Amino acid sequence: MATQTEIYDATKEAVVGALGVGEDEVTPEATLMDDLGAESIDLLDILFRIERSTGVKVQASDIGDYIQGGIPEEEFGDEEGVLTDKGFDQLKTAMPQIDDSQRGQIRAEEVINHFTVQNLADLVQQRSGAAAG
Repeated sequence: MATQTEIYDATKEAVVGALGVGEDEVTPEATLMDDLGAESIDLLDILFRIERSTGVKVQASDIGDYIQGGIPEEEFGDEEGVLTDKGFDQLKTAMPQIDDSQRGQIRAEEVINHFTVQNLADLVQQRSGAAAG
């Protein structure tokens, strides 16, 4: 199984290659969508590149599953689409950089905009452990 550093490096390399951004722009806290300008199709390219370099297969749907942690959509967000307390607590587990001051303000559909390079590397690390175990 690859080390955390190897997985982060492979993730960073995949992001740089897929998005054509500078290595200095791809920091652990850089968000894939907002900071680096990734679109849905770019995520697929990034995930493909990660699989090619690490052997760990992560599908786009795995990102949503990782963020929601198995919480059904109707419990993750309320009728207005804002994260519930349960959804927010799960989000903080998957994405520890989320600030408590954002509780009650993040819409479920916007969660992906907060997904960082480090969050992706953590997901790949988790998947590599699951694949090895």
